[in-house]
Amino acid sequence: MSKRHILTFETYDDWDTGPMEAAYTVYNLPHGAPLDSLPQEAFAQVEAFAFRGHDHLGADVMDAFPKLGMIANYGVGYDTIDVAHATSKGIRVRNTPDVLTEDVADLAVGMLIAGSRGMIGASDWIRSGNWAANGAYGLQRKVPGSSVGIVGLGRIGRAGAERLVPFGCDIHYYARSAKDTPGWTHHDDIVGLARTVQTLVVTVSGGPETLGIVGADAIAALGPDGFLVNASRGTTVDEGALLDALENGGLGRAALDVFLNEPDIDPRFLKLDNVLLSPHQSSGTVETRKVMGQLQRDNLAAYFAGTELLTPVN
Repeated sequence: MSKRHILTFETYDDWDTGPMEAAYTVYNLPHGAPLDSLPQEAFAQVEAFAFRGHDHLGADVMDAFPKLGMIANYGVGYDTIDVAHATSKGIRVRNTPDVLTEDVADLAVGMLIAGSRGMIGASDWIRSGNWAANGAYGLQRKVPGSSVGIVGLGRIGRAGAERLVPFGCDIHYYARSAKDTPGWTHHDDIVGLARTVQTLVVTVSGGPETLGIVGADAIAALGPDGFLVNASRGTTVDEGALLDALENGGLGRAALDVFLNEPDIDPRFLKLDNVLLSPHQSSGTVETRKVMGQLQRDNLAAYFAGTELLTPVN
């Protein structure tokens, strides 16, 4: 029996490429490569995408493959996929939720702690010889007992908040409606939330509905002693306003795992010593990436077997 044909995007680890190549005839579209770099037969034969990366997957790509019936996304966020167009064409879209919740929450809290205590700057202080030459590193901020606001109390936001409870943090959160969160304070306005807390952690999902949801007003409300942590999508925060505030003292510090125009981030970030930069690697552990790859392949296998698909998006 001949193999079915799939198209993969960007690069995968060996533990993913091996099983996919064993099961399917695999074409690959590297990051930045044009569609016409694919062999001509791919357009007539590909039936499913194994999508990875943060490039936009729009109608032009989908329409180039007349047999396309399924997009298996590698990751929980699918805001870069034109799901509305896929749905209109009868193309099923699946993602990999839940399996990366713990890692993303870990990194968000890790960045909060590292940023509050200036751990990156402290390491640089020693490496540069400043400790020996100029004495003690500057005083930083305490995490236990501080007030933390979570923007978006979904799976990841809740997991992050739960990690901060043992620190004795005062937990506040923004959501459309109050959740079952005894002892945590609900806010229906992000600016009001930012005005109340010392640290704002953004974990809301990406997409058009959350574009710039943390805007200039919220950043100003957080203030010169405030701290913003973003572990969601670069689109959820007004990046220009954030940079302005970090540069002019309107915001004390930030820790960011996500940016606009990744990986070619705004060079203004590189000149700042009050921001911790992380290269969108919140799910970047061997264990979680293996599980994500397996779930993506399980979705592909279910589609080709004609059985019920997992983790539905549309």
